[in-house]
Amino acid sequence: MLKKIILVLLMTLPFCSFAQKFGVVDQQTIFEAMPATATMKAQLTEASQKYEAEFQKLTEAVNQLYTEYQKAQSDATTPETIKERRLQELQEKSQKVEEFRNIAMNELQQREQTLSTPILAEITAAIKAIGAENGFTMIFPKSDALILYSGNDVVDVTPLVKTRLNIK
Repeated sequence: MLKKIILVLLMTLPFCSFAQKFGVVDQQTIFEAMPATATMKAQLTEASQKYEAEFQKLTEAVNQLYTEYQKAQSDATTPETIKERRLQELQEKSQKVEEFRNIAMNELQQREQTLSTPILAEITAAIKAIGAENGFTMIFPKSDALILYSGNDVVDVTPLVKTRLNIK
């Protein structure tokens, strides 16, 4: 029995003797400060403006078809088949506009993800390097929702990561 107690103590002693070092990092602040993020945002804005201009053209075409449909509806001499054709044309064009809007939104989201992936990978690599160089046990993301015991063992490594990435 005594041997078991001594064995347990010897096994847990190494875990107790090493100081645990924890860090937090504000990845969003670093991401926003990266020069590549500004380039990414400019590219996304440019693409978004192009999609918006095309969407405006399509919307104007639908509005024109709607006006023509209303004129046909109010004109008693217009045959019913023409009214139905204009209504069908209006519905088809409206559906195409909605499809275009959905496709444009998906493409913008995919482009944002594609452009942000290398930036986030660079930030992650810098955080890992800082953790290894400074002997951190864990580095947690810093957020308002995350509440950690903020004793002397928790270090904000955001400035170290910014320095490593040459960000002011």
